[in-house]
Amino acid sequence: MQPAPVAEPAHKVLRRFRVVFNSVKAHLRAVESEAGVSGAQLWALSVIRQQPGLGVSDLAHAMHVHQSTASNLLRSLVQSDLVHSLREEEDRRSVQLYLTPRGQKVLAKAPGPFEGILPDALRKLDPKALARLDRDLAKLIELLGPEAQDKNLPLGH
Repeated sequence: MQPAPVAEPAHKVLRRFRVVFNSVKAHLRAVESEAGVSGAQLWALSVIRQQPGLGVSDLAHAMHVHQSTASNLLRSLVQSDLVHSLREEEDRRSVQLYLTPRGQKVLAKAPGPFEGILPDALRKLDPKALARLDRDLAKLIELLGPEAQDKNLPLGH
């Protein structure tokens, strides 16, 4: 039995999603090729450069990711000598993050925008268009079912 044909408007939207996903993938490939780090690592480096001395929680908040995700990113950045962390004297559990000279060089040769082309493009949308897109995507996610709705994913401040 063949699946029911998808209506033409749905085909158009699917093609648009593919354009978005392919653009993001192409940018990430360019980042990895030119800078030698992943897109997420590049974004983390740029946040640390903008806010020297910030902590892991602050980095996670700035990147809209879970703290464990930020910790994993940092582990690889520290091991690659792109970031160094200093423990605070008063609270030895707390660290302050700084770029190394090598981390500065990676940022200097990396293509922007550092946070990625999708967040950059979304920020450029008219506020009403962005609000409409948010509502429409929320409806789409609801139709995809409970497994698509990650309750642990931070969606903003």
